[in-house]
Amino acid sequence: MRIVEVVADRKHAKTLAGMAKFYGAEDFWWGGDAEDGRCSIRMLVSDDHRQALIDSLQDLFTANDNARIVIQSIDAVLTHEGQDDKDLEKDKAKSVAATREELYSQIAKGAQLDSNFVVLTALSTLVAAIGLIENNVAVIIGAMVIAPLLGPNIALAFATSLGDKELTWRAFKTNGAGIGLSMLISVAIALVLPIGFDSSEILSRTDVDLGGVVLGLASGAAAVLSLTTGLSSTLVGVMVAVALLPPTATMGMMLGAGRWEEALGAFLLLIVNIVCVLLSAKVVFLLKGVRPRSWTDRNRAKQSNAIYLSLWAILLALLIGVILIRATGWHIPW
Repeated sequence: MRIVEVVADRKHAKTLAGMAKFYGAEDFWWGGDAEDGRCSIRMLVSDDHRQALIDSLQDLFTANDNARIVIQSIDAVLTHEGQDDKDLEKDKAKSVAATREELYSQIAKGAQLDSNFVVLTALSTLVAAIGLIENNVAVIIGAMVIAPLLGPNIALAFATSLGDKELTWRAFKTNGAGIGLSMLISVAIALVLPIGFDSSEILSRTDVDLGGVVLGLASGAAAVLSLTTGLSSTLVGVMVAVALLPPTATMGMMLGAGRWEEALGAFLLLIVNIVCVLLSAKVVFLLKGVRPRSWTDRNRAKQSNAIYLSLWAILLALLIGVILIRATGWHIPW
């Protein structure tokens, strides 16, 4: 449940009150009038009706620059003793569902290529590399929790679900920059520091099996579910499970040391994780009904969904084939 506050011209007052009733608002109340002729109405709206209400509000105010729609979270709803609050409890039990706009605001932040992302990627790469070299699981988990590479991949799956080309390109660019930076730092570490390649943590990230495929698919689905249901506390576990950074750091260090076979294994693990996250995240977004608002955008998004789902499914099938071939003991003769 959320509070949806609408600030608009006073002439829309009756329409807004009617929309609050039509979309089953638990309650609504008026705020004060502003000097510019605008008024505000706040609606207590359940998860089931919030997306439909917001879509209708956006249609109403398409050409009105003065209108504002603000979505506010609720910590608790207090009712009078003895009041029938079964509906509120039922809504709470469903867990908080996020609208398209709330998801966009939250997920798009993960696709920003700014100084914070660069610094976090550099620091987490250093942490991961040190943990791998010293065979220290706790340090590696610390790098996983920072997880700067998870955001761009979730944003990419979300953007393709909406057919948003701008966000798709931004997520793709940020993802590539993060992986590239992590690899460069890891290669430099391998050239400067003495590395014992008998570390079990390093060796475990130079190969991948079918279990890794299942883990990647499950982790991607869990990441999206934690976002769409508002259970952000589960994201920490997802960050550890997805683990995109350790194989990236391992690949860079192996390349820096000239160990091509191990670098290829780490690269395969990284690509499997990325493709699995993208594929499962996109499927969950579609199952949760995440789609554009307008009919034209939905048509475009259908084409985007078909293309990307097919692409990632084919890539995953090819990767599984490579995994099965490597399991027979075949390796590239360098």
